[in-house]
Order: sequence, then structure tokens, then C-alpha cells
Amino acid sequence: MSTEKKTEAAEPVRLRPRRPCPICGKPSAQKYHPFCSARCADVDLHRWLGGHYRIPGSPDTDAVANDDEPES
Repeated sequence: MSTEKKTEAAEPVRLRPRRPCPICGKPSAQKYHPFCSARCADVDLHRWLGGHYRIPGSPDTDAVANDDEPES
């Protein structure tokens, strides 16, 4: 009887699918996912902080009503 152990192949580690960088279109890097570099990540952050990503909506009715009233 043999003492050799039957080795099973380990399942491969599943990585995220490579998608293009949303800023420049180059392949994304795992370190900066979903971006390709720190530069593209910073560009995206600047867009968020600058208000470029927003959902349009109707103006706040309370703010419009308060603008019409004269100040004392």
C-alpha cells in the first residue's frame, strides 16, 4: 500500500474581471481598481468634490419661498 497522498488541484483564485478605467479607458489596475492609476482616481475624486456627479432635480420649494420674502 502506498503512503502517497493524493493532491487535489487548488481552485484558482478568481480575480475581478478587467474592465477599462472609467476616466481614460486603459485597463484597470488592481491596486487602483476600478481606475488604472492614482491620477485617474484623483481626477474622479475632483469630479465628485466639484459637483460634476449629481442628480438633477426640482429646486427646493422652501428656498424659493424664502427668497421672495423681504428681510426685516
